[in-house]
Amino acid sequence: MLVVASLSLKGGVGKTTVALGLAGAAQAHGVRTLVVDLDPQANATVALDAGPTTATVADVLDDPTTAVVHRAIAPSGWGEGVDVLVGAEQTERHNRPDPGAAQLGRLARALDRLRNGADGPEEPYRLVIVDCPPSLGQLTRSALSAAQRAVLVTDPTMFAVSGVQRAFDAVQSERERGNPDLQPLGVVVNRVRPRNSEHEFRISELRELFGPLVFSNVLPDRSAIQQAQGACLPIQRWDTPGAREISAVFTTLLGRVLRTSRSRRDRHDDTAASNESDLGGDRADDDAAADHQALREAAR
Repeated sequence: MLVVASLSLKGGVGKTTVALGLAGAAQAHGVRTLVVDLDPQANATVALDAGPTTATVADVLDDPTTAVVHRAIAPSGWGEGVDVLVGAEQTERHNRPDPGAAQLGRLARALDRLRNGADGPEEPYRLVIVDCPPSLGQLTRSALSAAQRAVLVTDPTMFAVSGVQRAFDAVQSERERGNPDLQPLGVVVNRVRPRNSEHEFRISELRELFGPLVFSNVLPDRSAIQQAQGACLPIQRWDTPGAREISAVFTTLLGRVLRTSRSRRDRHDDTAASNESDLGGDRADDDAAADHQALREAAR
């Protein structure tokens, strides 16, 4: 079970859009996925059209037992293959600025309950996507304590560089505090307008500073995203040219996620390949081939 945090320390850049797009790509490729809505705004829960539950992620963070975790998980309205650990406004009470180690470890313990409580050899979820709030309090740090990968989300504005740098620093700090498995998967640039000189400049600036961590495929600014979310449908099922363009980017991102998961399992066989995948970012033709191979394996 690979845990991936969708992270931004600048509000309004589309971290929930990335979490939902990745979940939709996973569903389309047969990868059973749990979306954990840690944002007190609970936008991911709404967009996923989650069914009713008798608990929420706030209750899980109060008491991360197996019973509470299962009561807080609902099937999504998207259909089979995507469930939701539902969000709520009450989650804000867990967003302390200076939490202790026990508080930070509650989400990880809750997800361990899912691993350890699985029936049979298969884990209940292959992928867990955590939608973080846009702040570096207890909630985001809890996600980073539980995750193996972090997707850093930004937009091409003048504040993008500082926001990505702070998010990257947060990942590095959590690695040093006690989660050495955590790695930045890459930087996803969202809401990019073609032939916009300011956007082109900011993307170049990001690539100059963060190099291969910045994904070569950017997410274009398309109304299809808002339309699909308003209809509580994955972008993969919104049949417009703009939606298909965006879906292709999320398919590539999913391939990168699955490849890093495979690399973790096979590290003893191919250390060099694993090190490259841990860095994330753009690895040209051989990386693209590896990503596509990971998607083909997932579809079997």
